[in-house]
Amino acid sequence: MALARSYRELDVYKKAMKGAIEIFQVTKNFPSEEKYSLTDQIRRCSRSVCANIAEAWRKRRYKAAFINKLSDAESEAAETQVWLELSHHCGDMDKELYQHLDDMYDHIIGQLVKIVEDVDRWVLHI
Repeated sequence: MALARSYRELDVYKKAMKGAIEIFQVTKNFPSEEKYSLTDQIRRCSRSVCANIAEAWRKRRYKAAFINKLSDAESEAAETQVWLELSHHCGDMDKELYQHLDDMYDHIIGQLVKIVEDVDRWVLHI
């Protein structure tokens, strides 16, 4: 994977983008009273995972900055899981859908952790 030319080629980015799109579609059916709270929050943090991965990719020449942006992506993925859990408990999402999305974000977090654990393989050595 280190030979990727763009963040768009990264499996973790593809999964994060897929997750953000799925969440966008699901939240279209959330109650209107949640528009400015739960719906807005879950959409923003799921999208932020993608954005932070892209930003991290561009900061690969600075190891600490690269790790920091990946850490931000990991935090946003964990926040997404919290909002998913809340929407499930509030009845906005059935258990099967919740489990599918939660597992997807568990996998994303795992991939981000693995990149950080092997960071020297990913940073640019200029």
